[in-house]
Amino acid sequence: MEVEFGKVSYIDSWMTLVRKVSWNFPGLETEEGIIDHRNTVLKFISKNQAICVRENNRVIGVLLFSRYHNMICCLAVDPDFRRQGIASMLLEKALQELDRNRDITVSTFREDDEKGRAPRALYKKFGFKEGELTVEFGYPNQVFVL
Repeated sequence: MEVEFGKVSYIDSWMTLVRKVSWNFPGLETEEGIIDHRNTVLKFISKNQAICVRENNRVIGVLLFSRYHNMICCLAVDPDFRRQGIASMLLEKALQELDRNRDITVSTFREDDEKGRAPRALYKKFGFKEGELTVEFGYPNQVFVL
């Protein structure tokens, strides 16, 4: 398995993964949210700011990042493939693409949120520090800063 830039031809497989994990992402609760996210993914692909891991032509891990905002925007791994280092591979590649001379940010779940255990541990492993508390898509989050 290796990380590669997303391609338009991957969009159906990419969105299959997104639908599988949408319950864990505020803003993706509705079909409209899924469609909006699909359009967002295509924009990120066109700017080489979308990376993924595939196995047998199936997208099993995804990450969107913004060079302009110097941030990680979205990270997801298929539940069937978790705890295999895929999230670390994706985050490592994204960090290579971002400006390490500026703060790199990511928004994730707050400490008391069960959904936040794995992502918070991952970001801390990479040296991110807890930052401000925020609300995104009506959901309480916390910014992490590297």
